[in-house]
Amino acid sequence: LYTAALLTCVISCKEKKKEVTGSPQEVQTEKVSKVSFEMTPKSGSEVTGTVTFTEEKDGQVMMMAYLYGLTPGEHAIHLHETADCSSEDGKSTGGHWNPTFEPHGAWGAAEGFHRGDIGNFTADESGNAMVHFMTDLWSLGGSDQTTNIIGKAVIVHQGSDDLTSQPSGAAGARVSCTGIIE
Repeated sequence: LYTAALLTCVISCKEKKKEVTGSPQEVQTEKVSKVSFEMTPKSGSEVTGTVTFTEEKDGQVMMMAYLYGLTPGEHAIHLHETADCSSEDGKSTGGHWNPTFEPHGAWGAAEGFHRGDIGNFTADESGNAMVHFMTDLWSLGGSDQTTNIIGKAVIVHQGSDDLTSQPSGAAGARVSCTGIIE
């Protein structure tokens, strides 16, 4: 049911709106400027929210996530390899998106980091959080698979990323998921 809802997401493409319903292979090379998705609870959680990616005119991609139903405190958020949120535990998304084959680490670390290693954020006492992230290492479509995030998933974890454990940061269960165009 949720997958069907994702397939009918609306994508803003330049000045016109276009409904995208193709497979990941069909849409991964199409350049878009904005995508927005609802988060689905996983692993018995009640974590929901929305995530929007906007590719700015300067080539930067901005991610805005509004999350609800978290336990108060620190949590990790990552991009994962596959836009497949079908499993109850969220593991159908695979591991962190790492197209440059770097070790796991903090974003921008000289020792290396995955392109999906967004990092940690803090949920308030009510379990709500906002995550704002911007980078020129991502794109919304195009042929460069080291930057193209279409076909990937956003995962929110139960705990925080320790930024050192290989290959994933020991952040605990996957409590919310959305695919970036399935």
